[in-house]
Amino acid sequence: MAGTDRQKKLMTGGPAIILVEPQLGENIGMVARAMANFGLSDLRLVNPRDGWPNDKARSAASKADHVIDATQVFDTLAEAIADLNFVVATTARERDGFKPVCGPVEATGKLRRVEEGDGRAGILFGRERWGLKNHEITLADEIVTFPVNPAFASLNIAQAVLLMAYEWMKSGMESDLPADFRQAEMEPATKADMQGLFDHLEEALEARGYFRPASKKPKMVENLRAVLSRQGFFLPEINLLRGVIRSLDRFSRKKPKGSGAPDMDPSDEAVHSGE
Repeated sequence: MAGTDRQKKLMTGGPAIILVEPQLGENIGMVARAMANFGLSDLRLVNPRDGWPNDKARSAASKADHVIDATQVFDTLAEAIADLNFVVATTARERDGFKPVCGPVEATGKLRRVEEGDGRAGILFGRERWGLKNHEITLADEIVTFPVNPAFASLNIAQAVLLMAYEWMKSGMESDLPADFRQAEMEPATKADMQGLFDHLEEALEARGYFRPASKKPKMVENLRAVLSRQGFFLPEINLLRGVIRSLDRFSRKKPKGSGAPDMDPSDEAVHSGE
């Protein structure tokens, strides 16, 4: 569809688009084109199969060179979102867990509030064949799903990005959303801050024998991450929680006589997920 006017000011910015292990360069290029259509410019790739840069991606981008040239590549998803404050993960499948689920309109409204405040936002997209894994979704704050035909719910990655990019631009044209992401002038926490909290908490719980039996630890860790990342945190809140954990670390748990297991309060057992 023609209509490009290169005399007009180029729209850039908006939430980061993160592609997790994309396979085909052509798909990455079509994603870049969709982003450029609707004023997005921050494209991040996590471990692209065919490496980067990619000539096929540039060709398929149809002159969205400003997106291709600025594309960043990361080894892990955690690194790709480390500087972001609010992240949504796109998926077409129902998921068990603690994450709130919303549609594209609601999601882009939240993304815009973050971007127009003091934060940075991002949207996760999974692999072409099977999307995002559960442990990757736990790194996001919320899940976005599309209202598609349940009997034929397959979208290719460029289509999914196009839908979110369109709703992003439309949200800026149709509403006057307040930049209310700032609360009491507190600095929003980044995903790196959240990762530090997760690591700190997991280490403290491991030392106290929380993860029992050991075979259930991966799912228990996944659930903890989902609960703690359900909503965006501010940096002072992260610091407060880490202060609580450090305070607990000063006191060792007593082991009951005749048992190698650490002593636990009844309240600990009540919240011990996975039991």
